[in-house]
Amino acid sequence: MKKTPTKSSLPAFADGAEETAWWRENSKLLGKVLRAAIESGKGKNLNQDELRRRIEALKKSRATMVAIRIPEADLTLARKQAKQKGLPYQTYIKSLLHQALAECETRDPERKKGKQP
Repeated sequence: MKKTPTKSSLPAFADGAEETAWWRENSKLLGKVLRAAIESGKGKNLNQDELRRRIEALKKSRATMVAIRIPEADLTLARKQAKQKGLPYQTYIKSLLHQALAECETRDPERKKGKQP
């Protein structure tokens, strides 16, 4: 079994193609890690009110357009979940990203001190 990737174990990628290949190769393992976090209570699902509050906050902030590669299975799952919540899938993905970044910032005391990894 592969070792679970961590922030500090991510390789330095030579280019986008190499990074895409790495994420594709590790997507199943990362999905299992995410599911385990949710099932253990370390991750959480947002209720409708909290999700809509975050969406409104995001709409008020300036946004920069970026393009990212997302495995097709993850995109399909995001679209399904967004539809169940009655949200546009891109909005739903932005909300999930915001939640993950905020939780990472809260858990990482070195980052709070302004130190970079």
